[in-house]
Amino acid sequence: MKTQQSPTAPKRTLRKDLAMFGNVRVLTAAALLAAMSLILGKFLQIPNPLSDIFRISFENLPVIFAGFCFGPVVGGTVGAVADIVGCLLYGYTINPIITLGAAAVGIVSGIMANYIVKRPRWLSIAAATFAAHAVGSVVVKSLGLAAWYLSSYNMGLVELMLWRALLYAVIGTAEFLLIYLLTSHRAVAGIIERLRTLRS
Repeated sequence: MKTQQSPTAPKRTLRKDLAMFGNVRVLTAAALLAAMSLILGKFLQIPNPLSDIFRISFENLPVIFAGFCFGPVVGGTVGAVADIVGCLLYGYTINPIITLGAAAVGIVSGIMANYIVKRPRWLSIAAATFAAHAVGSVVVKSLGLAAWYLSSYNMGLVELMLWRALLYAVIGTAEFLLIYLLTSHRAVAGIIERLRTLRS
């Protein structure tokens, strides 16, 4: 008896990931996910009473979801677009290293979920979420924060990375659970499967 391939873990190639940009449905979904990331990151932050250098938000949730569903190219684009547009709308100066970190979140999650750890689904989501935060949020974005703002705070780069690692361990756990529950819903899995077919 043949087992049906999981809609959240099809066979992927870089060529197919690039071809996603020719799919109107995927582009629409990517735009919506970028808008969600922008809103969650810039307008629905949770105030942090301890330090304003550590922002508490779920801005990476839609980016990781985009990478998981559509691969590293779409995921990276969603992260970069959300960061750039969010900075312009909110009045922040665009920090190219932080924008690179936002893109890295989508790229790493896409690579992990679609090329390295494809199954089981829970492990694929976990690997995508925590690897994305380790590279994008903890390493790359910390370097961007250190280059621009760390002189204003009484801490070094290593201390900043350690605090951000602790913060994103908590946030990443919540994001993993949300993505797992979301992709466990039959209707959502069906929508993802239809979006991933390259027929515009």
